[in-house]
Amino acid sequence: MNHNRTERARRRWALLAMAPSILLAACGSDEEPAAEPIRPVRVVTVAKHEGSETLSLSGQIQAQDEVSLSFRIDGRMIERLVNVGDPVEAGQVIARLDPEPARNALRTAQANLSAAMGQQTLARNDYERQETLLGQGWTTRARYDAAAQALKAAAAQVDAAQAQFDTAQDRLGYTELLADGPGMVIARGAEPGEVVAAGRMIVHLARRDGRDAVFDVPASVIRTAPANPVVTVALTSDPAVQATGRVREVAPQADPVTRTFTVRVGLQDPPDTMRLGSTVNGSIQVGGVGGFEIPATALTQANRQPAVWVVDQATGTVALRNIDLERYDLARVIVARGLEADEVVVTAGVQALRPGQKVRMLGAGP
Repeated sequence: MNHNRTERARRRWALLAMAPSILLAACGSDEEPAAEPIRPVRVVTVAKHEGSETLSLSGQIQAQDEVSLSFRIDGRMIERLVNVGDPVEAGQVIARLDPEPARNALRTAQANLSAAMGQQTLARNDYERQETLLGQGWTTRARYDAAAQALKAAAAQVDAAQAQFDTAQDRLGYTELLADGPGMVIARGAEPGEVVAAGRMIVHLARRDGRDAVFDVPASVIRTAPANPVVTVALTSDPAVQATGRVREVAPQADPVTRTFTVRVGLQDPPDTMRLGSTVNGSIQVGGVGGFEIPATALTQANRQPAVWVVDQATGTVALRNIDLERYDLARVIVARGLEADEVVVTAGVQALRPGQKVRMLGAGP
């Protein structure tokens, strides 16, 4: 028992003797905290953006007016006289239906009309005879009234038969499909031998007068474009071939897939080389108050307002600054206020910075 107590006391004194050396060693190991590393960032030197720019979009040439031609009656189409790309004139025969059913209906209507006219002649003769006999007192008023009524009924039958004859004659004329104006065939909807229903598109015509340049325009462009701009349209294959025009129609609803709006530009005296379906580029001048152009990647937020990191070139540190935007898209931002010419703005790594942090610039091109 005594031996154990002696052993514990000896160990306690040994630890107390080692404590000063341990404390001295700990004090000697204190070092300065490591300096924060300088963060490399990509930067750009802001440049003045002019108040107006040229905005270009691709589109195609279409007819200003298009129409689908179809038969007014159903039947079997036996002939189509035009094909896609053929020019047509007003009154030209486009296609024909089998005319035999219409001819038979016309013969029936003509026979019914002849029979009704014969009955009307008999009724008129009987009426005139009864009228004479009534004046001489040889017939009764009842027989005279019956003859008058029969004459009216016969006249009504003639009118009905005449209407049926006219309808049958019109239907025979409807077996030929005629162009109602000059144009060019841009699509066909039925082939000879098919039984077509009334109203089914046989050919689709592009009217000869008037051509449009049609573009799919983003909503941001429509919002910032000037009112009634002059649009310069040039062939993609030959930019020297140009025409000008103004916006004639803007679709009221965006395309559900592309979210763009269809804009039709009416061209003024387009050259013949701007054929239907040609690919064109349309350009307009988009005006503004001017500002500084920076990449969209430089944009961040401070106090719920747009902001950018600006580099102090003298100290190599960054500061967060709020800005006012004029407009922006997916690639760039136009800053109306908040920047000065030749200032350096961080374009990559903006989410990992803090105010006053030292940075190393990797690029400061305009």
